[in-house]
Amino acid sequence: MSVKDVIDKENIIISNSSMNKQTAIDEMVSLLNKNGYVSDADSFKAAVNKREREISTAVGYGVAIPHGKSEGVSESTIVILKNLNGISWDNETVNLVFMIAAPMDANDEHLRMLSTISTYLMDETFRAKLLTAMNKDDIYKDFIDESEEKSKQSSLDNATKNNGKYLIGISACMTGIAHTYMAAESLQNEAKKRGMKYKIQTNGSTGIENQLTSQDINEADAIVVAHDVRVDTSVFGDKNFVDVAVKKAIDKPAEVIDQALNLGVNYTKDSNVSSTQDKDLNNNPDSDKKGSSFARAFYTHIMSGVSYMIPFVVVGGIFIAISFMFGIYASDPKSSTYNVWAAFFNEMGGNAAFKLYVPVLAAYISWSIAEKPGLAPGMIGGMMAMNGGSGFLGGMLAGFLAGYVTKFIIKKTKRIPHTYQGLVSVLFIPLLATFIVGFVMFFILNTPMSELNKFLTNWLRTMNGSSEFVMGAILAGMMSSDMGGPINKTASAFGLAMFASKIYGPSAALMVGGMVPPLGIALATLLFKNKFSNQEREAGKANWILGACFITEGAIPFAAADPLRTIPANIIGGAIGGALSMTLGITLQAPHGGIFVIPVACNKPLLYIGCILLGSVITALILGFTKKTLSESERNQQMAAGII
Repeated sequence: MSVKDVIDKENIIISNSSMNKQTAIDEMVSLLNKNGYVSDADSFKAAVNKREREISTAVGYGVAIPHGKSEGVSESTIVILKNLNGISWDNETVNLVFMIAAPMDANDEHLRMLSTISTYLMDETFRAKLLTAMNKDDIYKDFIDESEEKSKQSSLDNATKNNGKYLIGISACMTGIAHTYMAAESLQNEAKKRGMKYKIQTNGSTGIENQLTSQDINEADAIVVAHDVRVDTSVFGDKNFVDVAVKKAIDKPAEVIDQALNLGVNYTKDSNVSSTQDKDLNNNPDSDKKGSSFARAFYTHIMSGVSYMIPFVVVGGIFIAISFMFGIYASDPKSSTYNVWAAFFNEMGGNAAFKLYVPVLAAYISWSIAEKPGLAPGMIGGMMAMNGGSGFLGGMLAGFLAGYVTKFIIKKTKRIPHTYQGLVSVLFIPLLATFIVGFVMFFILNTPMSELNKFLTNWLRTMNGSSEFVMGAILAGMMSSDMGGPINKTASAFGLAMFASKIYGPSAALMVGGMVPPLGIALATLLFKNKFSNQEREAGKANWILGACFITEGAIPFAAADPLRTIPANIIGGAIGGALSMTLGITLQAPHGGIFVIPVACNKPLLYIGCILLGSVITALILGFTKKTLSESERNQQMAAGII
């Protein structure tokens, strides 16, 4: 099917008369009726207006694309209206209106062609041609020419795009800030090199972007899911996909895409890679059929819980810190320093956010294992851990217990007749799972876990001198070592556990360890320009911002390019800064946020900034003295490649 099959020169209107949205729609429908494309104008107009009431069809760029499907349409077509005076269209001014008319039984081929043509209007050059066209013939010719050009380009692309191979995927990390987008970018760049089409959905901190559609999934030749937290993969139906950690997608995109291409997307019973026909797919990364170890599953479930918990911890910590700015006891109505604003911030931070974050942690660990049925048992178990004194560690155990108990019950109730499944899922499963989790927490786990918490708390509080120095160095060094990887997350989990027990020194050391690598690298690219390529120096500029925001991942490209020099420099600088931070008694009541939370959440902000800067300087100096100066030939190669 070609453009000529759906565009009729007689369905083009050039008008400069004053009109609004409704008069434009009326005129276009009237023209279609006159030319025999619409047998029932009122029915089609009603369909178009119904669509307009749902959401405006003004798409920006001075373009509107109203459309409707109706029994009153005799033949699929498009009517085009150009008005240089502008048409008022839902608080926008449009000059080009592109109305799509389709009968109720329109075949897929017609609809695809109509949709394809509508995408032409997103091209700035093509819109300019339409706006400057003098008559209907010119507009019609513009569409025909554009169609031919797109067809040629498509043929050229297919000839150079790895036989038309299409890569799709999903990426998601714990915070949804850096690794999520780095994994997507890495996969996309590798796909570009191979001339492949690609689309990677990112499940980031601001929500899902570039969401995959059923058409994407149907057309895909290879599917990659790169994640450290649970993602919904049920959209893939019975198609195979490669399931990897985010870091592997960042570091080894070629290997991951090769594996995805070799696997294909058709389900095979004996595949060692993920398939949604395996029940464990949506919930359980530790399935043997998915080729994932229990350790990977444990890590994924923990990170799922932590990712949802972090906003509660950050918000709670900052609000409590703000309340302390009015005075240590200013939130207590019995104190002479009482201030209503201090009480307000303490209520939000201490009595709301801080009491919720352990239940949220437990709930989403359980959700990661057992999906929605695990939420209630996990959250209730987490609240019991909070109330019973077992805190963060108890909440973790409650989450795992709730998840696996719920999953076991779901498996055992599958044979119950479908008629009763609704009642089972809403009442029986959460009730029984919650009872079991509550029983274990109340009678078995809370007391020993509470005692363990007290022991750790007392041990950390009695630390001084050399022991504080060593603890700070270990925590910050771990944080700096793999920049968002498992070692980093292990240290972070320990810090959060101590944070839940109101021990805030480790949080300060950990943030030093996270901020030093990108800041130290940024400083090194500034002080030792002859040891970094121009591309690295440009990336170094971004690391000033990333480091200040406590986004350690900005250091990853440098570590990947030169690990033997960069990783030790990061660890040494971070460890020294973290050791000094704990030795100086610095505390931080917000475990995330970087430079933005230091003024309100740190007890010694100037000293703390000094620790961060000292660690950054040490990292920069180590890099400067250990990295090789770029040779003349290397610089010439960069110049030839246009990098310098």
